[in-house]
Amino acid sequence: MVLSHAASDSDVSVHSTFASRYVRTSLPRFRMPENSIPKEAAYQIINDELMLDGNPRLNLASFVTTWMEPECDKLIMASINKNYVDMDEYPVTTELQNRCVNMIAHLFNAPLGETETAVGVGTVGSSEAIMLAGLAFKRKWQNKRKAEGKPFDKPNIVTGANVQVCWEKFARYFEVELKEVKLREGYYVMDPEQAVEMVDENTICVAAILGSTLNGEFEDVKLLNDLLVLKNKETGLDIPIHVDAASGGFIAPFLYPELEWDFRLPQVKSINVSGHKYGLVYAGIGWVVWRNKEDLPDELIFHINYLGADQPTFTLNFSKGSSQVIAQYYQLIRLGHEGYRNVMENCRENMIVLREGLEKTGRFSIVSKDEGIPLVAFSLKDNSSHTEFEISEMLRRYGWIVPAYTMPANAEHITVLRVVIREDFSRTLAERLVMDIEKVMHELDELPSRVIHKISLGEVKSEDNGDNMVVTVKKSDIEKPIEIINVKKSDKPIFC
Repeated sequence: MVLSHAASDSDVSVHSTFASRYVRTSLPRFRMPENSIPKEAAYQIINDELMLDGNPRLNLASFVTTWMEPECDKLIMASINKNYVDMDEYPVTTELQNRCVNMIAHLFNAPLGETETAVGVGTVGSSEAIMLAGLAFKRKWQNKRKAEGKPFDKPNIVTGANVQVCWEKFARYFEVELKEVKLREGYYVMDPEQAVEMVDENTICVAAILGSTLNGEFEDVKLLNDLLVLKNKETGLDIPIHVDAASGGFIAPFLYPELEWDFRLPQVKSINVSGHKYGLVYAGIGWVVWRNKEDLPDELIFHINYLGADQPTFTLNFSKGSSQVIAQYYQLIRLGHEGYRNVMENCRENMIVLREGLEKTGRFSIVSKDEGIPLVAFSLKDNSSHTEFEISEMLRRYGWIVPAYTMPANAEHITVLRVVIREDFSRTLAERLVMDIEKVMHELDELPSRVIHKISLGEVKSEDNGDNMVVTVKKSDIEKPIEIINVKKSDKPIFC
């Protein structure tokens, strides 16, 4: 089943322009063609269609890396034909993955001895990493309940309503109840006190987010840890913490080294991070590390004999490319602590430039925090005439991809625009974006307001009530589903 819709249902053929130098017949759009075509024609046809994609460098919706050094690009292309799971055939690739796991574990202050190796694995992304961490928590909880002779069929996990959609997928796919701490206006992350109140004997873990996709804010993992320590002592429970550091795991150690959020806290048992976000690698690499071996149940690890070697594996995927693992190792040794710190500080400085530029316009309220992911989330101070969705749409005319979305449960009335500052988003681009936003606001000001537009369409009813004119806006049948779609899309953030 194809889950997405085809761009065009009216034409079942793909027509070529420049490729007509090599081929004159059109290609079927949804069926494999009967005959081969020249390689030049295949390239040109696909290249022409891809021109209509957005520019990755101007995609300010995504946290995912869109630029790497040419030397790393060469390493990626040189290893693109290596299958990551062929460990016996590609032992150096396996060694590089293990080095990455250990470097990241030390970065997160795992309690490792001088000769002790870390427990972790490379994944396709943080979504797979979260599935693995969640499975480890579920299995460990089930084993404990079985040993105590207690029911083990109703596990739950406590999160904030701001979690990424992969947490909802984990809960649904692996039959775990998702207990969400609702947000409120002005506080868009999980409240640790409310989270601890929601835990019970069936809670497998509390998931904290180091860098919310909504506004970049770090959740207070230290407070959550301290409250859970007290709760566990009072109740005899042993509720652990998983930190979803998909976006913030490669930021906090370099910008906020004194911030306690990682394995320095005793209740933190596992952490995931996205190498393809602020780990500075192209899409397709994530990592999950555990505090120690006891936190990853042995029965989840498979020992397989594949192509002549015993291979321990704990992943949802099997065959995958080696390129991203090699690229991650390149970045870790190429940049080191100094290089990562420079990149993150530069991102933060460009964030400040953008934030101050938006504040100077006098039109926006800043929703994001100074401490967190280098991004700027902002809302219109007055959206009675035009909305954040209109700004997002009009910025497309200048090439910018800036998402607009509503907040999750209990804060749905708040609409936000968000700009993620990545390594390749320069100060010049930040200043240019502010200029283009000002142009868009000027263009919107010149347009009739939504109420005036609806009066012209006969979609409002006006009544003369003495000195005051009362205007009642009737939503059209066309507008209603559009508003519903916007809310549903933001029900769980799905940003990359």
